[in-house]
Amino acid sequence: MRRALRWLMAVCVVVATSTAAYAADPRAIDLRPLVQALGSGGYSGTEKALTQLSEAGDPAAVPVIEALQAGDLYVRKADSTVVVARKAGDAFTLTDPLTRAALGDAPAAAVEKIRINNSLRRAISASLGALTLMSPDAGVRRSAADAVFKSRDASALETLNAAIAKEQDKGVRAAMEQARAAILLTGEAASKMTDAEIQSATDTLTARGDRDALVLLNMVAGSGASDVTKRSAAAAVSTLEQKLAFWAALQNLWYGLSLGSVLLLAAIGLAVTFGVMGVINMAHGEMVMIGAYTTFLVQEFFRAHAPGLFDLSILVALPAAFLVSGGVGIVIERSVIRWLYGRPLETLLATWGLSLALQQAVRSIFGPTNREVGAPSWMSGAFELGGLTITYGRLWIVVFAFAVFAALLVALKRTWFGLSIRAVTQNRPMANAMGIRTARVDALTFGLGSGIAGLAGVALSQIDNVSPNLGQGYILDSFMVVVFGGVGNLWGTLVGALTLGTMNKFLEPYAGAVLGKILVLIFIILFIQRRPRGLFALKGRAVEA
Repeated sequence: MRRALRWLMAVCVVVATSTAAYAADPRAIDLRPLVQALGSGGYSGTEKALTQLSEAGDPAAVPVIEALQAGDLYVRKADSTVVVARKAGDAFTLTDPLTRAALGDAPAAAVEKIRINNSLRRAISASLGALTLMSPDAGVRRSAADAVFKSRDASALETLNAAIAKEQDKGVRAAMEQARAAILLTGEAASKMTDAEIQSATDTLTARGDRDALVLLNMVAGSGASDVTKRSAAAAVSTLEQKLAFWAALQNLWYGLSLGSVLLLAAIGLAVTFGVMGVINMAHGEMVMIGAYTTFLVQEFFRAHAPGLFDLSILVALPAAFLVSGGVGIVIERSVIRWLYGRPLETLLATWGLSLALQQAVRSIFGPTNREVGAPSWMSGAFELGGLTITYGRLWIVVFAFAVFAALLVALKRTWFGLSIRAVTQNRPMANAMGIRTARVDALTFGLGSGIAGLAGVALSQIDNVSPNLGQGYILDSFMVVVFGGVGNLWGTLVGALTLGTMNKFLEPYAGAVLGKILVLIFIILFIQRRPRGLFALKGRAVEA
C-alpha cells in the first residue's frame, strides 16, 4: 500500500511540474499544432505552417526551423508526429523538436523526411531572421537584421518594428532600420507611404552605403513604384555611386600599400646585396622560400609540442627565418659568389643555377605540394573603417615591412657595420685601403640581404601558398623595384615598392592583372631610359665612375 502511494505521489509531482511548465510558457502549447502542420500538406502546407510559426514570434520555434533547414525534421509514420531525427548507425535517434526530449530510436523505414525546395529555403531564412530579432545576443540580432534586409520578407515587418522599439544598441538598431526601409520600399506598403516616409527610407538605405543598398535602390528606381519613390531612389543611387567610387579608390590605395609593403620586404634585401656587390642574385627568391619553409617547420614544432602557444609561433619564426636564410646566403657567397665579382652576367647564370638547385632540394625534402602555414589569432579576421575592409593579416604585414625598413635604415646609418657597407658601396678600393675587410663585409652583407629575404618569406607565408616556387613570383618584381628606385638606395626602394604596388592595383580593374603588370614594366623601361640610375642614385667616386 505504501509503495502504491509513493508511485501515486511521484506521478502527481510529474504532472504538476509539467502543468506548471506549460502554464509558465503558454506559447509552447500553441506551437505544437504549428510544428505538426510542418509535416502535412506538401511544400505549400509546410510553407504555410512556417509562416504561422514565424508570425507567432516565439524564439522556441528557432530550433525547429533550424532543424527543418538542416534536413533533420522528419515525420514518424506510426503516429504522424513531427520529430527531429539524426542518423546513428543504421537507425535514427529521435527527439522532440520543441522540448528536445529523447523519444528513442527508430529504423529508417519508420520515419519520413520533410523535404524543402528553393522557395522554402528562402522562407526559412526569412523566418529565422525574424525570430532571432529578439535574441538577447546583440550579434545574433545584427545577423537577423541582415538576413531580413536580404530577404525583404513583409511578414517580418511587425516583429521588426517591435524589435526596433526595444533595441538599445545603436549599430543593431541601424541595421534593423535598414531592413525595415528595404521592406517598405520593395513591398506593397510603398504605395501607401507619404513622400516624407519614402525620402526617410531612401536616406536610411543611402546611409548604409554598400553594394547591397545600391542594388536595392537601383531595383526600386527601375520598378513599377510611384514616380515619387522612383525619383527618390534615383537620387539616392547617384549619391551612393559617388560615395562608393570614393571608397573604392581608397580601397585600391590600401591594396596598393599592402602590395607595396610585400614588394618592399621582397626587394629590400636585394637592394642591399645588389647595391653593395653588384651581384645579380637570381636566387634571392629562394631565400624568401627558405624563410617561408622555416616558418612551416617552426609551426609544426609548436603544433606537436606546444599547441597552446601556437599564436607565438610567428614571433619565433622571425629570428629563425632570418638566421637560416642569412646562413644559407653566407654559404652561397663564400662558395660561389666570391669568385665571380666583377662579372655580373656570370653571377646571373650561377645564381640562376643555384635557384634551380634550391627549388629541387626543397621539392625533394618537403614534396611539390603546398604546405599549410596557419595564421595566429591576432592576424585573423578583418575590420571595417568607413567603407574600407582591412584584414588584420595585411595590416600587420604593412606594419612589419615598415618596421624592417626602419631597423635596416638605423643599422646602416648608426652602426659600424652599416658604415662599412656604405663605404664599400661608394668606393671599394678606398675602403679596402682604409683597412676595411671588404671580403668580410661582402659575406655579411650578402647574409644580411638573404636574412631580410627570409623575413619576407615569413610574411608571405601568411598570404601566399608555401611551395618550392614561392620566390619565383617575386624575383622579377623585386628587381623592378630596385632598378626603379635606384640601386642600393633604401629610400628609393621604399618609394619604388609603394609606387609600383599602387600602380598595379589601380591598373588591374581596367587592364587586368597580366596586362597591368606589362604596362608597369613598359613604364619602368621608359623611365630607365630617361634616368638610368633610378629615382635616387647613390653618390660616390666609384659609383659615379
